[in-house]
Amino acid sequence: MAKKLVLAEKPSVARDIARVLKCSKKGNGYIEGNDYIVTWALGHLVGLADPEAYDDKYKTWTMESLPMLPKQMKLVVLKGGGKQFNAVKEQMNRKDVGEIIIATDAGREGELVARWIIEKARVNKPMKRLWISSVTDKAILDGFKHLHPAKEYDHLYEAAVCRAEGDWVVGLNVTRALTCKYNAQLSAGRVQSATLAMIVAREEEIKNFKPEDYFNLKAKVKGFSLDWQGAKGPHIYKSDVAKKIVDEVEGKALKVTKVDETNKKAYAPALYDLTELQRDANRLYGMSPKETLSIMQRLYENYKVLTYPRTDSRYISQDIVPTLKDRLEAVSVGPYRAAVKSILQNGIKPSKHFVNNSKVSDHHAIIPTEESVMLSNLSNDERKIYELVIKRFLSVLLPPCEYKQTTIEANAGEHTFIAKGKVMLKQGWKMVFDKDEDGEEGFKENLPEVKVGDELKVLGVECLKLQTKAPARFTEATLLSAMESPHKYVKVSKEAAKTLGETGGIGTVATRADIIEKLYNMFYIEKNGNSIIPTSKGKQLIDLVPEDLKSPLLTAKWERELDLISKGKQNPKDFTMRMRKYSGELVDAVKGSTDKFRHDNIVGKRCPECGKNLLEVKGKHGMMYVCQDRNCGHRENISKFTNARCPQCHKRLELRGQGDGQIYVCTTCTFREKANAFKKRFEDKPGKVDKKSVQKYMKQQQKEDEGNFAFAELFANLNKK
Repeated sequence: MAKKLVLAEKPSVARDIARVLKCSKKGNGYIEGNDYIVTWALGHLVGLADPEAYDDKYKTWTMESLPMLPKQMKLVVLKGGGKQFNAVKEQMNRKDVGEIIIATDAGREGELVARWIIEKARVNKPMKRLWISSVTDKAILDGFKHLHPAKEYDHLYEAAVCRAEGDWVVGLNVTRALTCKYNAQLSAGRVQSATLAMIVAREEEIKNFKPEDYFNLKAKVKGFSLDWQGAKGPHIYKSDVAKKIVDEVEGKALKVTKVDETNKKAYAPALYDLTELQRDANRLYGMSPKETLSIMQRLYENYKVLTYPRTDSRYISQDIVPTLKDRLEAVSVGPYRAAVKSILQNGIKPSKHFVNNSKVSDHHAIIPTEESVMLSNLSNDERKIYELVIKRFLSVLLPPCEYKQTTIEANAGEHTFIAKGKVMLKQGWKMVFDKDEDGEEGFKENLPEVKVGDELKVLGVECLKLQTKAPARFTEATLLSAMESPHKYVKVSKEAAKTLGETGGIGTVATRADIIEKLYNMFYIEKNGNSIIPTSKGKQLIDLVPEDLKSPLLTAKWERELDLISKGKQNPKDFTMRMRKYSGELVDAVKGSTDKFRHDNIVGKRCPECGKNLLEVKGKHGMMYVCQDRNCGHRENISKFTNARCPQCHKRLELRGQGDGQIYVCTTCTFREKANAFKKRFEDKPGKVDKKSVQKYMKQQQKEDEGNFAFAELFANLNKK
């Protein structure tokens, strides 16, 4: 009897499927049983070839060779994927394999992962498709009982190919055109350019913003205070009007005209998708989207305590509900035992607030698995992310928070003053949250008891002079929000806003972190504290990039067309032809431009490789010199940012130099100290910090790409020991 080959997207999913299908014999890149062989990709094993693979003339970057429009796109095995590709290919071509079951992620990119491997392996065998939204044993078994013919997903595959080829012909052509035209390391693409354009536009708003004075009035009475409220809100924009109101109210009495007491319920926020989790991790802990995703991957693959991270859904499907009890028992640890006990005692009550099959896309929301973990086995950052997910999971299963909201309205002549207060009645889901984590400022004390007709003597009127503020710079958290909903951050027509809303913004949950990292790595943006600011290079690039390439509408239009292709309602060849024509137009626009690009960060030091002057740039982890010639590519570190604090002004220190010559420098005050001496100061304090901790810290400082050891925490612990 012929065996069936199952192709999963990742090893962890393959192991789950193999266990359910009773495959236990391990081979080179596969697991085999009596009826099935389960193998896996490592994400994309096969991709589109680089331009050099089509013609030798593309090995040199020249304007004359553009646009690059190969007649037939070539597939190649991607770097680092050769070993596993060969293992998959070998299993696919076995004579005893009669059928291939595609079990990659249920979505457009998952379809592309599998189909490109099959095409590159030149396999022509019957194919079926496993289409599931979760990887529980029950879901896997049910999925294998209801396999679909692979041809049902041919249109989805066509849409995926169109997306990949479109990004190739547009992104690579415009990147080469910009680089050749301005002899600088420049790159552009429909997602990264639109993202950078929002950052640059926000910076321009801030630069051109002119603050405006306004006034708020607060009337103080016995026991509490009330805020002045006009027909258009609480702000008064003329000082003489504010002064007049103060004169008319001060020393008078406010007559209570309305007392409204309402019992209200607040439901827990929806479960996490990746973008929402990345936002909270950045807001609460300063973690970058890339760091959060990396930690999530470890919790998913290594510890197996959280579900698949790259999801854009905030709901679970009905088939997950029977597993909730086991998941609750798995997280009944430490501070969460009380919440779990409360949920189990009152019974699990699935509701539309978190269970909705129609709102589950390729994967359900991020929730705990049935695997338990010792919290002490997790690193500090792993525990932070794990506990965020646990709290959000428990909160949707707990009852709503209940509170009483009181509104008092009182008048003095024609002037209205309002006071609002609320008091907690039942904590509900808030029992697992600190106020900073759920975004709630907390509950004010209940207002004094008053009734309609009471007169409240005004003890004083406070006039607060304030100023309108410029829009805030993006943080990584708010930039993720802008990428998810760009129509809320850029001015577009109603029709365009509708399109952007329906297509899910720019980028995907799986790619947004990489896009932001790329903007840092290209030195288009840099961080100032938690704020993101565009560099001179980034600002200039947005001036040089063709107009519609930096609009989020381009991505939205693409996504709409790709959706139609995936449903068989649009010809993929039409899309590809338009993209090829469009890439030619972009190249022509760059060629014909009269704009100039100027390096304004050139330093006197010359590149040791080619002799050209170096550029001083601020990377995510420190300052560095880079060669201005893209063909050279020389880079060298100048300094790196650390979490060590200046003993004089307590600002973060920079670590400069190499080897024994390394020194800590404070850019705020005059502090400078050799790294060896800085280290020795801690070694000479017995009982304060042990030698092992210091060595660990110094070792971590050498790892450029792993961030910095939390020296601030170590320093803070000095007084605790």
